[in-house]
Amino acid sequence: MNVEQSIHSYIESQLEPKKSEMRSLHEQIISLLPKSKLWFEDGMNAEGKVISNPNIGYGSYTIQYANGKTREFFQVGLSANTIGISVYLMGIPDKNFLIHNFKETIGKASVTGYCIKFKKCADINREVLSEAIKAAVNITNEIA
Repeated sequence: MNVEQSIHSYIESQLEPKKSEMRSLHEQIISLLPKSKLWFEDGMNAEGKVISNPNIGYGSYTIQYANGKTREFFQVGLSANTIGISVYLMGIPDKNFLIHNFKETIGKASVTGYCIKFKKCADINREVLSEAIKAAVNITNEIA
């Protein structure tokens, strides 16, 4: 199965209303990052053990590890979780950036150094989410 098919299957596997919300958020992120690389991480390690929720990924940046190794990874991630939906904004060096710039205006969401988590789309301001995504991608593009 290719990446687009995996993404479609993942979204379609969700129960409503999460399925419609995931589809809508996927379209929103695609419209913000139309030429970005698409990823699908199934959440399993090499031994087939579940280690995380599946993620749809968008964009690309290089992770630099302390030991000097590097790895390509997505800039934006979208994932269903047990209580709602998570949007991951990866590679931002300042772990307070999202909290300081978006926590007060995003709506009813948990905001951490790299994640915006909410129960349903109606709980958040989707324009602010778009601003956060664009800001995070711009930061990681500048670092590269």
